[in-house]
Amino acid sequence: MTETDIVSAPERKRGSGAKMVYDLLRDEILDLVLAPGSPIDEVQLAERFKMSRTPIREALVRLAGEGLIDTLPNRSTMVSTIDFLNMHTFFDALVLMYRVTTRLAAQYHRPEDLEVIRAHQDRFAEAARARDALAMIATNAALHSAIAEAGRNPYFIGLFNRLLDEGRRILRLYYQSYGDQLPQQFVDEHEEMIAVIAARDTEAADRLAKAHAEQIVRQIQALFTRNERLEMTI
Repeated sequence: MTETDIVSAPERKRGSGAKMVYDLLRDEILDLVLAPGSPIDEVQLAERFKMSRTPIREALVRLAGEGLIDTLPNRSTMVSTIDFLNMHTFFDALVLMYRVTTRLAAQYHRPEDLEVIRAHQDRFAEAARARDALAMIATNAALHSAIAEAGRNPYFIGLFNRLLDEGRRILRLYYQSYGDQLPQQFVDEHEEMIAVIAARDTEAADRLAKAHAEQIVRQIQALFTRNERLEMTI
């Protein structure tokens, strides 16, 4: 069954069309398939998904609520730009959440948590070997989300997952900055963090998570500082 068959199926439940459009557009925006600043046309989307403009509008309202699209004064709609000037606030929150979630995982994890974390790490290492940046972003988020889950604080879990999700566009640029030479250090640093979590060494977990997050921040900041032209397409 094709995607078109799915979206046009008569048995589609009420609201499911809007959710499907939302999910697909959200992934395309966060993965930079739809570049920041690119126009969003309701008519074209309705034709693409073979549905009326009502569920399209519902999906766009939800995306606007998450800050992923903007409606301009002339009522046209576009993918939101990345606010590089205020990126430091995102970085501050990201580093803090890496530290606290990894530290709590070292303190409160259960044996079954380590199994889940290691399974995600295996998938991340496989994506790194394949030099698949999109897969690395997805598996990295799943790994750190699993670490947060092991810390058993639902507030931190929710906030960290939001940051990881919102950071997908930034991480796409981050991995692009390495070109085809994605370093092994990502895999190695994860392994070190998992080892200290397993050993319940909270201080080492905090230290390694901080270093891991800060090297990501430095690489992105260096990319901006060089004032290079950022390629927004895949």
